[in-house]
Amino acid sequence: MSSSQAPADGSSAPQPKRDIGGAYHPPEKDLVPGPDGTMMSKSAAKKAFKLAEAAAKKAGKQAVAAERKGNAAEGAPKKEKAKKEKVEEPEWVNKTVAGEKKDLSAPMESGYNPDHVEESWFAWWEKAGFFTPSEPSEADPYDPEKTFVIPAPPPNVTGSLHIGHALTISIQDALIRWHRMRGYRTLFVPGYDHAGIATQAVVEKRLAKLEGKTRYDYGREKFVEKVFEWKDDYQARIANQMRRLGASYDFTREAFTMDEARYTAVTENFCKLYEDGIIYRANRLVNWCCRLNTTLSNLEVDQKELKGRTLMNVPGYDDKEKIEFGVIVSFSYKIAGSDEKITIATTRPETMLGDTAIAVHPKDPRYTHLHGKYAEHPFLPNRKMPIVCDDVAVDMEFGTGAVKITPAHDPNDYEVGKRHNLEFINILNDDGTLNEEAGPFAGQKRFSARRAVIEALKKEGLYVETKDNEMTIPICSRSGDVVEPLIKPQWWVSSRPLADGAVKAVREQGMVIVPSQSEREFQKWMEIIQDWCISRQLWWGHRIPAYFVNVEGVEQDKDDPAALKNWVVGRTEAQAHERAKAIAGDKPYKLEQDEDVLDTWFSSGLWPFSIMGWPEKTKDLEYYYPNSMLETGWDILFFWVARMVMLGVHLTGSIPFKEVFCHAMVRDAHGRKMSKSLGNVVDPLDVISGITLDNLHAKLLEGNLGQAEVQRAAASQKKDYPKGIPQCGSDALRFALCAYTSAGRDINLDIMRVEGYRKFCNKLWNATRFALAKLEGGFQPPAERTPSGKESLVEKWILHKLDAAATTINNGMSQRNFMAATAAAYNFWLYELCDVYIEAIKPITDPTTSDPAARASAQATLFTCLDEGLKMLHPYMPYVTEELWQRLPRRPSEKSETICLASYPEEMAERKDAQAEEDFEQIFAAVRGVRSLAADYGIQSNIQAFIEVTSSDSRIAQLFESQKDVIVTLVKGCKSVNVVPASSKDIPAGCVVTTLSASANAHIVARGVIDVGKELAKLDKKLQLNDQACKKERGVQERKEEFEKMPKEVQERSIGRLKELEAEGEALRAARGNFERIRGDE
Repeated sequence: MSSSQAPADGSSAPQPKRDIGGAYHPPEKDLVPGPDGTMMSKSAAKKAFKLAEAAAKKAGKQAVAAERKGNAAEGAPKKEKAKKEKVEEPEWVNKTVAGEKKDLSAPMESGYNPDHVEESWFAWWEKAGFFTPSEPSEADPYDPEKTFVIPAPPPNVTGSLHIGHALTISIQDALIRWHRMRGYRTLFVPGYDHAGIATQAVVEKRLAKLEGKTRYDYGREKFVEKVFEWKDDYQARIANQMRRLGASYDFTREAFTMDEARYTAVTENFCKLYEDGIIYRANRLVNWCCRLNTTLSNLEVDQKELKGRTLMNVPGYDDKEKIEFGVIVSFSYKIAGSDEKITIATTRPETMLGDTAIAVHPKDPRYTHLHGKYAEHPFLPNRKMPIVCDDVAVDMEFGTGAVKITPAHDPNDYEVGKRHNLEFINILNDDGTLNEEAGPFAGQKRFSARRAVIEALKKEGLYVETKDNEMTIPICSRSGDVVEPLIKPQWWVSSRPLADGAVKAVREQGMVIVPSQSEREFQKWMEIIQDWCISRQLWWGHRIPAYFVNVEGVEQDKDDPAALKNWVVGRTEAQAHERAKAIAGDKPYKLEQDEDVLDTWFSSGLWPFSIMGWPEKTKDLEYYYPNSMLETGWDILFFWVARMVMLGVHLTGSIPFKEVFCHAMVRDAHGRKMSKSLGNVVDPLDVISGITLDNLHAKLLEGNLGQAEVQRAAASQKKDYPKGIPQCGSDALRFALCAYTSAGRDINLDIMRVEGYRKFCNKLWNATRFALAKLEGGFQPPAERTPSGKESLVEKWILHKLDAAATTINNGMSQRNFMAATAAAYNFWLYELCDVYIEAIKPITDPTTSDPAARASAQATLFTCLDEGLKMLHPYMPYVTEELWQRLPRRPSEKSETICLASYPEEMAERKDAQAEEDFEQIFAAVRGVRSLAADYGIQSNIQAFIEVTSSDSRIAQLFESQKDVIVTLVKGCKSVNVVPASSKDIPAGCVVTTLSASANAHIVARGVIDVGKELAKLDKKLQLNDQACKKERGVQERKEEFEKMPKEVQERSIGRLKELEAEGEALRAARGNFERIRGDE
């Protein structure tokens, strides 16, 4: 988040230099004066001023404390603090009938309460159908150029939404609401993904934890019912979270990847691809999880990096039994018919039981004499392993230059096996035990067999050594088990023809991927794409619509490659029978549907068009496909986005969306990946409503974490949220997430910063509440939005700023620059409307004003800023903007009953006024100058200011003269402002001065207003304390030997502290010089 978007309490980074109201100026290349007048770079000066300011504040507090202490010692009477009379506010009661428009008849509360503000609005929006696009008609025909559609990425029903989902929803809904307000026909379709392996795994863990049962105890049908119960529960929770976040989905089109419509689409997809020769069945290498007994996609496999020997727990083994990884074991094979041996090395010694060859480089002179010979297997006497020459698999310079080949259990060896027509021997059962091919080791668990094989090699005298080895091991992200490469008969998608078609369509139909880095990665992946295994050995998911034709009297094995011709596919069982008859002829047969289910991505890959009714030719498909854009994380660009593009192009002939925006990944404030075991996964509702630390801890117990993980997560929560998470509201959360967003790789999200935006909401509330008081007395907004031409300078300025903000926001949204868009809205409200305009018009809008026409004009401008300012914010903050907008009066031309459908502010030529901006900048420069002088000299009231016009341009003097009242209003404690010519005798002696520009200086009277001697005494005392502190800190650092032994963070703190103290000293000496000058004038 840029510093221009710091929370309203100013608690984060210093604000960049701004003109009036905070408009950002890019860094200047020339040098600028620091606090002591020394020329330095702008960044260094900025830092020095910040340190000086902090130091001055600190010194001021110390001086006040010391003075109080002195007064107390002298027996000075304590001043009694005036007690503010607390006004009792009636208890807030929501009188709204469910689903009806919110009842706002009660007076506004004195402060912003997100719970109260957010009640009732969504139910009304939904019931009124504001989020359902109107059917095209003669009066409102379909226009593809004014249609905007986002297929919301369906969250998994594995659990509730987390803060990463909230980011996605906030970005997408901001775009949808922005387009809707700009007159687009919008469609935002909500949905949920069944998430096959993830949901099955979490339900299995839950059943084991609560009931001590497995899925086999239930059987397939009953277990699937249990998973549906889980799905129904979490789908309802997710839908509630979506509504609480204010996401303007069309819930009448709600979809689930396993509902009837999606079932039809998935079945059609499988059958069509099979009939087109794209889907085939083959015995190939897959990622296998022994714990879950299923194939895994690459996305479900984590790569754990090891630096060397590491002992790890593996699921299925006793907790006390640690398995050794991160080592490489060398052993030898005997060469048949000789006393010679050949040495190889492996990180998985147990796989030697599946070795069927040894590869050497054809040009390696060490092994030329072994070409065509065989090695003997020490434990499987009937297995002779050929020495094969392979210049792809073997690097002569690495190790011994000889490589063991296990084609059925290693991806590289699999390719060697195909090249040399080797035997593929699978030594593993599905549960990770060794099968009969492992000979004397059959029945052992794979890692128990690892130790047993090493011991047996030692007995045979074939063991050489074990060494540490830096490596990665594949871990199942769902079970934590070590993944095994395994040969399995599965259904596969031939990806090459799909990818070629997709790349061509993307190029010809112009699909854009943002950022460009993601587009390059997409193209690269399409070039190197491999075939896609779509079989999963699960019970939860879309069962594969493929059937084995078991012909009576014919001996056949459905897993035998020779029986491939006996497989048929069918959209219905009737169609499958029709096709089976062609295979069985007149013989009786049975159809056996494949037990496996399809990979989740196979169904979610259809999402953009299945939610529009495909394969039926529906009106939704006609109007809303292809979708306008997909917004998602870059991490699933290949696993999901690429497959949607491939399937969309092949099945519909069109790219599924015109634009892909890849947002950054959300990490915690420390840059760590979100993980339940780390305790940093945050439920958006806990940020919206707030939650205590105890309740955060209690939530950890609801999941499947082990006791040690719960303790670790609880400790992390206590560190990050010692007081829990404060109530922030949905609007603040959404705004914060959009403000953080850029098309990058990572967002380090500090949840506590959201609280700053809650204070911004409070600012909006108070500003509108104050403004409504200024609009009382029968005010009626003008019918037209254009200026009347009679506006004062400050009105012209604020309307110019309103136009600039609207332009920046619209450009930012068009360019998907959410950071710039939110910064423009924030800056307009906080620094321009609230800090300047509302303050400036307070006297003018007073009912007792002597100029009713000026009051009416200021009111009209105030209304315009509130009305359009709330509309500008609405895409990011739907609830508070609706609540406040509904309390405003209406222009006669305003026909919308909700801000959701009101027109979004656009650039307006009539509001542009560069001259007014330039003129008011001069006025506000005077305001800043007088404020600065008053602060430097501690003058808080009865400020008498003189604006000395040094320019010969009479217009400048007239400008300041006409705006004296505005300057007085904007400078707190200002009594009067006089405009005088250069070197005027009207400027009294004893004034202090600052230069505003080449055209003007500002003076304020200091003599007689402050006690110079007393101020100097205070400064001397502060300087003495500062000198002592600097001396002490320098002393620590000058003891170099001792200092260098200190921890690095202690050294850094000491260096930083000295810099702060030195900056404080410079500021104090500069202040002392100012007071000395005043005394000299006296």
